[in-house]
Amino acid sequence: MLTKDLERIAASYASRAVRFDRQGRVDEAILMYMKAMRVLEHLISMNPSSSLSRLYRRRLMDYKRRVEELKQIKEPINLEVKVEEPSRPVGTGRIGVGKPRPTEGPGELKEGPTISWDDIVDLEEAKRAIKEAIIYPVKRPDLFPHGWPRGILLFGPPGCGKTLLACATAHQIDAEFIEVSGADIMSKWLGEAEKNVAKLFKRAREVAGAGRPVIIFIDEVDALFGTFNTEVGGEVRVRRQFQREMDGIMDKTRKLHVYVIGATNKPWNLDWPFIRRFQKRVLVPPPDFEARIALFKLYTRGIRLAEDVRFDELAHMTKDYTGNDIKDICLDAYYITVRELFESGKALKPGTKPRPVCRSDFINAIRRRRPSVRPSAIRLYYEWYKEYGAV
Repeated sequence: MLTKDLERIAASYASRAVRFDRQGRVDEAILMYMKAMRVLEHLISMNPSSSLSRLYRRRLMDYKRRVEELKQIKEPINLEVKVEEPSRPVGTGRIGVGKPRPTEGPGELKEGPTISWDDIVDLEEAKRAIKEAIIYPVKRPDLFPHGWPRGILLFGPPGCGKTLLACATAHQIDAEFIEVSGADIMSKWLGEAEKNVAKLFKRAREVAGAGRPVIIFIDEVDALFGTFNTEVGGEVRVRRQFQREMDGIMDKTRKLHVYVIGATNKPWNLDWPFIRRFQKRVLVPPPDFEARIALFKLYTRGIRLAEDVRFDELAHMTKDYTGNDIKDICLDAYYITVRELFESGKALKPGTKPRPVCRSDFINAIRRRRPSVRPSAIRLYYEWYKEYGAV
């Protein structure tokens, strides 16, 4: 039997399992999940070194996990797309779609949407591009008679602020913020993928039609819009559905404020038909010297520092470090003083505090933590930006 035939059989079993799961028909759901698992195991044995085997294994683990949960809790799982309204003042939308466990998968906000521009150090070019593409059209749509960009791609090394930028944008315009992961869309939306993509955009259009902007933030967008040597039929359909939905929100005759912000660490893996749908393509680079100084100031707020600590010196020593790297360095340096307090036996005495963090603590932290991104990798981002950047 051909691989594509087996894929269709596995998808059919999975789709029925999900349907039974939603209906609370536990025994039938377990049976269908197990049938899907057997087909996936056969696919893996046929193509152990295939690039798709990783995807098959992920799905296999998801199904196994869900079967164990069904055996223990005997409760159905809700696989409907929904946007919740938690008690947060701004940009509070989130999406829960087809998750094997309610606390994991797409829909969890990585950073609170109350983040503002002031919380993001530097990245002025990225901020300007976002203002021109999203914030200005929301505030004065009459100034844009020929429409405005609806797709923005943020690319660059991990830990440089792509998710923070998306959250801050939602805060700036009081937008409904819906976060999904490209990898989760491809691996966890089981047999419901195309329907859930359509429901996601339908809900976004409804919210925008009621007068509130919507930002759909897709992390790991390369998992959804990347180029692949081989693809499962379901993945092709999901990509085409997303493509149609993005074409729909980019219609210049429609003035709805629905925006798609994609983030990726691997822009070179993106397929050109999808690249061009992101009219703004913005590099989010590691911080420069001045930005590193500002980051050290930001991440040492509330920490007592010795007089010998000089932020400019630390910034010189951390060239090629990302914002997350600098945050970790500041924490590592502080934890040295906390460890000393505990080892001295004084930590449990009321009112005792760690000593001020000194220059040597930072130097020790820097020596133990190398940059998370190689300089050669950073050059690749600039090369891709020269060819495809659009700000």
